[in-house]
Amino acid sequence: MSDRQVRSQVSEVPQMPEILERVLLYALDEGKQRMNAGEEIVPFTTMVVRDNVFLETHPGDSAQECFNLAQHTVEGARGANAYALCYDGYIETDNGVKDALIAEGGVPGAPEGYAIGFLYTQQEGMLPMFDTNPSYIGEAPNFMSKLRAATDYSAAEIDGKYIDGVM
Repeated sequence: MSDRQVRSQVSEVPQMPEILERVLLYALDEGKQRMNAGEEIVPFTTMVVRDNVFLETHPGDSAQECFNLAQHTVEGARGANAYALCYDGYIETDNGVKDALIAEGGVPGAPEGYAIGFLYTQQEGMLPMFDTNPSYIGEAPNFMSKLRAATDYSAAEIDGKYIDGVM
């Protein structure tokens, strides 16, 4: 996908909010299902608003355009509890560059987000073979850093598409 930079200088996995961990894993599961169905992964966001989960794709002519579209969507999601941005990418390891399905996300008001992913291998004409467990990749930008906690927004401040469930 892109040269997306996340910082990975951590010796252990940090404690992250449970809602963020759940939405990151949900996005990765959705991405794995798409890849196993032979679909191309168009970067998509998964957001939790109240008791609802919303998915939105962010197609663009370049990787940066996809990320910009996702950021714009997430920054305006008043009332959301957490988000994940999922994309097909790669990470650099001690053993070289590895393909990875990556989800990065955050929660309102937190200065940084986190990225996790499934490393995978894929041979021509075959389905991808994913690692059993996701790997912590590192800190990532948090598109929700300027938002308040979801409960701090009145219903009038939340976009109707998130209240009515219409996307």
